[in-house]
Amino acid sequence: MIRIVGTVFAGLLGLAFGSFLNVCLSRWPEGESVVRPRSHCRDCDHELAWWENVPLVSWLALRGRCRKCGAAISWRYPLVELAVGALWSVQAWQFLRDSSPDMFFWDVHHLFHHPELLGLQIGWAIFPWLLTALAVLDAENLWLPDWLTLPGILLGFICTVLRTRAHYEFERPNPPILLGGLDCLYGILIAAALILLIRWLYKLIRKREGIGLGDAKLMAMLAAWLGLPGALLAFGLGAVIGALTALALLPTARRNSEGWAATKLPLGTFLCIGGIISSLWGQQMIGAYLRWSGL
Repeated sequence: MIRIVGTVFAGLLGLAFGSFLNVCLSRWPEGESVVRPRSHCRDCDHELAWWENVPLVSWLALRGRCRKCGAAISWRYPLVELAVGALWSVQAWQFLRDSSPDMFFWDVHHLFHHPELLGLQIGWAIFPWLLTALAVLDAENLWLPDWLTLPGILLGFICTVLRTRAHYEFERPNPPILLGGLDCLYGILIAAALILLIRWLYKLIRKREGIGLGDAKLMAMLAAWLGLPGALLAFGLGAVIGALTALALLPTARRNSEGWAATKLPLGTFLCIGGIISSLWGQQMIGAYLRWSGL
């Protein structure tokens, strides 16, 4: 029962933070404040009433259109809200997987008496929110802002160090915090170097830029959170998703005068999707591969 209630609560909270993320995604590219003015229709400036701001429900009630001018409200709004709500629900379900009522209250007591563990859980809630933001920004604007990726790398590094400490807390009197930090830093550098190498090779062969530096910083961020194996899995998944997307766009691109090869695809979006999959099921996928390969 506690697992179900916790999952539902996390989902509802995710819907609310997804709604705020939609405000950010609409205003950040325009350089606007996310605080003022209040939420409004971007076609007629109609200021939204409170009931027009209820996550997911309002979009359905309004049938995807502004109540005043009838302009279409993008599908991005409910999809982002639903994505963050679903991701937080899955995280909560996994966190509460083995919790009996007594164990749950002990876990909550333990979290609030160990601030670093509470910070770790908050950080892992921010991670999917951050990936969703970057995925949409790159899909809509081909933009991965440094002021999201660079703090994301730092926050991921801190959470990895805290996770290392929590893992060894009851096993060793002096947890290898420095060793965990160095291992994380090594993964960050290798992951970024992978994208930079591909970027250099592409430019060498095609004589033009093909991959932005933002993708290298995003890959570094994935390594900071997921470790090098998890980041490489995210890269592999992103490459597959990107290739399938490119094939799906092939008929449309043939009608483009610039040709299929000139079509710009948001690599960062595919990496973010791969990162989300890797963060939720990466250990199981890597474990299954190791068993299959006999390693």
